Amino acid sequence: MKSLVVYYTRTKITQKVAQEIANKLDCDIEEVVPKVNYNGKLGYARGIKDGASAKIVDLEPLKYDPKDYDIVYLGAPVWASKAANPLISYLKQNEGKFSEVKFFLTAGSSGFESSFSQMEKYSKKPLKTIAITTKQVKHGEYDLTSFLD
Repeated sequence: MKSLVVYYTRTKITQKVAQEIANKLDCDIEEVVPKVNYNGKLGYARGIKDGASAKIVDLEPLKYDPKDYDIVYLGAPVWASKAANPLISYLKQNEGKFSEVKFFLTAGSSGFESSFSQMEKYSKKPLKTIAITTKQVKHGEYDLTSFLD
């Protein structure tokens, strides 16, 4: 089964999970890079504002086409109880191209269910989901085994 891991990260937390998934599956990995700058304190504030309004943002060119994969693992942080705008923008840009999907989200503590629902609107019902807190990622206190099965 050909797999692709696609993720957006602002603070490298989601990236750590994405890389672990890609390493365990030995598959392609793609970082979604927005043309909007979400770095630093100003970027954080912009992300909260854009998250609340579900703004679609322009993305840098992508290397992989999700239609070429049997399953795409999609990951992002949660912003204002929604999946980060760059990943939603990726989903919207690639709507209808996914065979199967699995979602992984990272967050300080909450907003997972509303974010999963939002992601599903632009792709399809995921085979599985996993919600991981920032603290769990930082301390390596999460297990991807059942998510990857």
